[in-house]
Amino acid sequence: MREVDRRSKHSRRVFLKGAATAVPVAVATSVTVSIEDAWADDATALSPATMKTLLKVARDIYPHDILGDSYYITAIKPWDGKAAKDPAVKSLISDGIARLDQNARDRHKAPYAEVPWEADRVVLLKEIEQSDFFQKVRGDLIVSLYNQKEVWPRFGYEGSSAEHGGYINRGFADIDWLPKA
Repeated sequence: MREVDRRSKHSRRVFLKGAATAVPVAVATSVTVSIEDAWADDATALSPATMKTLLKVARDIYPHDILGDSYYITAIKPWDGKAAKDPAVKSLISDGIARLDQNARDRHKAPYAEVPWEADRVVLLKEIEQSDFFQKVRGDLIVSLYNQKEVWPRFGYEGSSAEHGGYINRGFADIDWLPKA
C-alpha cells in the first residue's frame, strides 16, 4: 500500500511570492479605461464621450455588421481635427450630441451611447433627422466611411476601373445569371 504525504509542499515564502505577482495583475485588470476606448482619448477638440457617441451614431446611421468599429473610427476621427480648426463645427457637433444625449435621457434614463437597443437609438435619430447636426454627420459619413479602400472588398467592390480600361474591359459582360437571348 502506498502512503500519500498530505503535508503541504508550499511554504509561506512561496505563497508570498505568488501573492506579490498576483497583485499587479489584479490592479492592471481593474483599470476602468479599456483599450477599445483608448482611441477616443486622443481627441483634442472634442471630448472622449462625444467621440464615443459619434461612433455609436455612425454605426446607427450606416449599420453594417460586417464592418468592425475600426472602420467607423477612421471615418469619424477627422471631425476632431475639423472641430479644432473651426469653432462652428465644434459647436455643431457638441450641441448635437448634447441634444441627442438629453433626448435619450428623457426617454431611456441613459445617454445615447448607453441606450441598449438599436431600434430605440434609431427612433432618437429620426427625431433629429432634419437638424443641421444630423445632416452634417450623415453627409460626411457617406464619404469618410465608404471611401476607405479597406472597406471596399467587404462589399464586393473591386475599386475604380478607369485605370484598367473601364468596366467594358473589366467585367461588364460577366453576368452569368441572365438567360441567353
